[in-house]
Amino acid sequence: MPYMYQTYRESAAARLITGIGALFAVVEVVYILLLTLGADQSNRFFTFIKGWAEPLALFFPGLFHTGNGNLDIVVNYGLAAVFWLFVTGLIARVVS
Repeated sequence: MPYMYQTYRESAAARLITGIGALFAVVEVVYILLLTLGADQSNRFFTFIKGWAEPLALFFPGLFHTGNGNLDIVVNYGLAAVFWLFVTGLIARVVS
């Protein structure tokens, strides 16, 4: 019986880790949408999302320069979102 409890607990930890990665990716996607759709940058919601998205983007902003500002945003911050999904997926797999 203790083994079943431990397996459930590990899978709950893996779900939590995966959920955190998904949350980070959602923040990046919302930031992409706000930037590409021309949101008011003095808005509190925009500054809140920016405060989370820029540190979570790590080294990805400025990684690729395509000559198109919106495409640069989508590619660089999109890679950050994929990165978080991939890394937290790997960590969740190791935990479970």
